[in-house]
Amino acid sequence: MGLKKRLFTMAAILFAAAVVAAVGLSGMSVSRQQEETVFTKSKDTLYFWYTDEALTDYLGSAAVAYGEAKDVRVIPVLVSGLEYLEEINRASIRSENPPDLYIISNDSLEKAFLAGLASSVEEEGWGEIKEGYPDAARLAVTYKNKTIGYPFYFETSSLLYNRTYLEEFAKSQIEAEKDAAEGEAAMAMLEGNEPEEAEEGDMPDALEEEGQEGRVDEGLQALINKRVKEILPSTIDDILGFANEYNAPEQVEAVFKWDVTDIFYNYFFAGNYMIVGGAAGDNTENMNIYNKDAIECLKVYQDLNQFFSIDTKEISYDKVLNDFMEGKIVYTVATTDAVAKLENAKENGDFSYEYGIAPVPDINEGLLTRSLSVTNCIVVNGYSEKQDKAEDFARFLTCEYTDALYSRTGKVAARYGVDYGNMNLQEFVNEYEISVPMPKMVETSNFWVELEIAFAQIWDGANANDRLRSLSEQIMTQITGQPYTETVIEEEEETMQEMEYLDEEELRREAQEGEESF
Repeated sequence: MGLKKRLFTMAAILFAAAVVAAVGLSGMSVSRQQEETVFTKSKDTLYFWYTDEALTDYLGSAAVAYGEAKDVRVIPVLVSGLEYLEEINRASIRSENPPDLYIISNDSLEKAFLAGLASSVEEEGWGEIKEGYPDAARLAVTYKNKTIGYPFYFETSSLLYNRTYLEEFAKSQIEAEKDAAEGEAAMAMLEGNEPEEAEEGDMPDALEEEGQEGRVDEGLQALINKRVKEILPSTIDDILGFANEYNAPEQVEAVFKWDVTDIFYNYFFAGNYMIVGGAAGDNTENMNIYNKDAIECLKVYQDLNQFFSIDTKEISYDKVLNDFMEGKIVYTVATTDAVAKLENAKENGDFSYEYGIAPVPDINEGLLTRSLSVTNCIVVNGYSEKQDKAEDFARFLTCEYTDALYSRTGKVAARYGVDYGNMNLQEFVNEYEISVPMPKMVETSNFWVELEIAFAQIWDGANANDRLRSLSEQIMTQITGQPYTETVIEEEEETMQEMEYLDEEELRREAQEGEESF
């Protein structure tokens, strides 16, 4: 197709999409007469609903590409996210142009399926592509052993860290070790003993003697990179240990700070031990919210308030991310949007540090963590009369047209094999792979609000055992339809002295006093 024809096609589709969107948002249906004034009758037309304006340009270009390849019109229709499924249901019953397919988050799939608004994916075709998705994506679109929709993009949380600070800390450690080794060697010579030979990897000194300064820098940087990997925390205990020995720059206000008011950034603390509907989040008989491991995790979570002193009345994700950009925080918990924000800030000169993404740390060697994830997927409307064509476009959009998804929308694809040109985004994919998909049971739709309240109360001092038990009883009462009582879990008395948590301000004060006395 020539450029002129391609531009004309694109303009026609975008104009049509605007017309349909305007009519859809006004609550009116598109009459057949109106449709015929915009389109010719020669092509099949698919109406594709979505709620996120950030997708508009991307979906428009995808519609053009698909239309050229398959000779099928796809009209993306931007609609309000308020009462989204209800609007889809009304349009499916009353409108002459109902949505043939639409985007929805995986936690609403049960509601959509039971209302007849979501068709199950043909299993043979799904079997050909499902290995291209992480487990979390496959489970997110699974309902009662059926595949409902195609995974499109995801959101999850990971550990965000200031790499510049860690490199400086690693360099100071290496230099201190070098000075100590030189001191030991000098002492050994004074005592008439031969100094021990330098271990392999202590490259900088040897190279410096040969005058190879460039290689010295490379050798030192390699040592720093190796040490940074060792410093990166694999557990919360590691972060506490780091905070105890880190001599923070003056601008650093917190070693670890995150939005403790949002369950999306908190859930990982107990996520490995709370079972809400089983692996696919669709089984009301597979529930285990109140258990000993979850209690222990939340007790550690509560103890962190004594150490990091985060005020729930003043904290927010945007504020935390802004503080991170200003170099006030070493570690935080962030979602995928942080990467674009940090890269843009670097380009604008508003962020002068290097950063990195790592897995969320476990509690300790015995208590593991898992992040929460939500997957937005494309679903074929059960009321559509063009289900085969709708499913073909859904497959095209989620399997073939994903390379430009992030660059055009800021969304990270819920499948393998996408080159983002940024390893930090790949780290989010790795975290997503082992995350807990948002459950999709209607009976537990309020669980996240109630869990967020429970986390906030535990953070502020409520008994973790009692609060988690009452939450479980509330949710189980909703599921069973009758009063439910949990058997109280008796906690073992502590046999070891608990770690004394000092706040970070006190740690900095002690470090400064130590420097002055030295």
